[in-house]
Amino acid sequence: MKKLALIMTLLLVFVFVLAGCSNSDDNSSSTDKNTEQTLKYQGQSLTVYSGAGLSKAMDEMGQAFEEKYGAKVNFNYAGCAQLLGQMEINKTGDVFVGGSIGDGDTAVQKGFTDKYIEVAYHIPAIAVPKGNPAGITSLADMAKPGVKLILGDTQSNAIGKKGEKIFAKNNLTDAIADNVVARDATVNEIVTQIGLKQGDAGLIWEDNGYGAEDIEVITIPEDQNAIDKVPACVLSFTTNKELAQAFVDFLSSKEGKEIFVKHGFKTI
Repeated sequence: MKKLALIMTLLLVFVFVLAGCSNSDDNSSSTDKNTEQTLKYQGQSLTVYSGAGLSKAMDEMGQAFEEKYGAKVNFNYAGCAQLLGQMEINKTGDVFVGGSIGDGDTAVQKGFTDKYIEVAYHIPAIAVPKGNPAGITSLADMAKPGVKLILGDTQSNAIGKKGEKIFAKNNLTDAIADNVVARDATVNEIVTQIGLKQGDAGLIWEDNGYGAEDIEVITIPEDQNAIDKVPACVLSFTTNKELAQAFVDFLSSKEGKEIFVKHGFKTI
């Protein structure tokens, strides 16, 4: 009887060991499949043209995309007019992320894409140096005599073009023009110059002031403002449409929206 009991015990142990090995193999196989699915674009890369003012959010977006799918994201940052000009000449690249709906419309008109999606709101705001030495509190204050303004270039970047519309909407065009001391090619340059107190105020996107230490952001009332949206599209001359579409989809995914919000955007 003792021998029989011992044999039965050993058989049970053997069965449990086999079951454990089987489960381990299944789990390993499942993990391998998940990793393969997650890194489905391992070793591939894509080029994204993006407005310079979006760089902080887009840098993190690219890193998160690479960690999830394995593909390297290379960014080309500049004023959107400059980027559109590069695309027209080079006919290369995979994705375009603009600073305004106007940039998306231009890309469609030029045949660079057949459609775009809207991924986040782009909200103009007033930037002043830390401490607001000129006491700027509104658009009307920016038009007062003697105020030194640093604005975006009206031809090369979205915030420069948007500023023209906002000032016209509020009947401030002439007075604002008299106060402009510099026009910059990118909104990042405006932020830098205002932070260095080279001007009393400037117009930026609200998200550009998020976390900035050297400037303060003053909200423009909605009825005086001209709120825009960030467009994103797959470029018609991409050589990897599937990967480009995956990145555009990622921008509007839950993960992508969380990154936008982290950098001061309101998502759509």
